[in-house]
Amino acid sequence: MDYTYPILADWTTEEIVDVISFFEAIEKANETGTKREELMDKYRRFKEIVPSKAEEKQICSEFEEQSGYSTYRTMQLAKSSDVGSTIKL
Repeated sequence: MDYTYPILADWTTEEIVDVISFFEAIEKANETGTKREELMDKYRRFKEIVPSKAEEKQICSEFEEQSGYSTYRTMQLAKSSDVGSTIKL
């Protein structure tokens, strides 16, 4: 990994940790696979921190530019997958 995660200055330390945890789950889904429920839980927490769709798109676009991993495609697969499945792109 040779990039930084997009974070906002007004987030608390806990929120930063949770957002990074979500992006790490996206990475894991793209590299080795992750459980759908784990990814959905992290996404729900991410949405508590970033409730605005516009802000979500901006942050996720920054992450995709840095990492090459699309949160949109990953979450679309997770949302359309069965409970208990493994998400792997």
